[in-house]
Amino acid sequence: MRSILFVDDHPSVREGTKGMIEEHSDYKVTLASSGEDAVKLITSTKFDLYIFDLFMPSLSGLDLTKQVIEKDKEAIILILTGFDFEPHFNILIEAGVSGFISKAVSKDQLHTAIKCALRKEAIIPVSFLRQLRRSEIKSSDDGNSARITLNEREQEILFEASMGKTNKEIAQKLLMSQRTVEYHLTKIFNNLNVTSRAEAVSKARELKLLPSEFVK
Repeated sequence: MRSILFVDDHPSVREGTKGMIEEHSDYKVTLASSGEDAVKLITSTKFDLYIFDLFMPSLSGLDLTKQVIEKDKEAIILILTGFDFEPHFNILIEAGVSGFISKAVSKDQLHTAIKCALRKEAIIPVSFLRQLRRSEIKSSDDGNSARITLNEREQEILFEASMGKTNKEIAQKLLMSQRTVEYHLTKIFNNLNVTSRAEAVSKARELKLLPSEFVK
């Protein structure tokens, strides 16, 4: 039986995904609700496959990937995401990620992705592949935009802001202090050279740094 560590901070996603995976009798899934819990498991146990949510409080899927690869360079890691991940593609691949799974994936697609990953084969959904192609075109057309980036947390905060949420509401949603939200928004404004949320959202979308949808 192949062992899988699945890390996601949303209970419904954890249980639902575990149920889909374990319908295949060859897989046994261990769950972790946070990056911190995952680190404890990683320290004491080696898994055949790791599936990490990209966006999590404190430790992201990228952070966890780096820690796993530091211990085992041959580890197989899939990133689960519900948004356009193109701004993070290079850094995730460089960190050691083996592939990506959409949160909208069906049970059959999930099993296929896992089987391929365990065979050291990579699957990238067509929608994601097209995003990467658009990214290449944009980089060649506009060298300045390629140098502007938002990290994972900044992208998440800006998306929530684009939905009209206040700093307090964003802080509650993302489990952080209101001061931390304000700090990140200031960094975003400076990075994008704008002075308001509306300008930041507009410019981030123009540069394809902000997803049109965010599924958690």
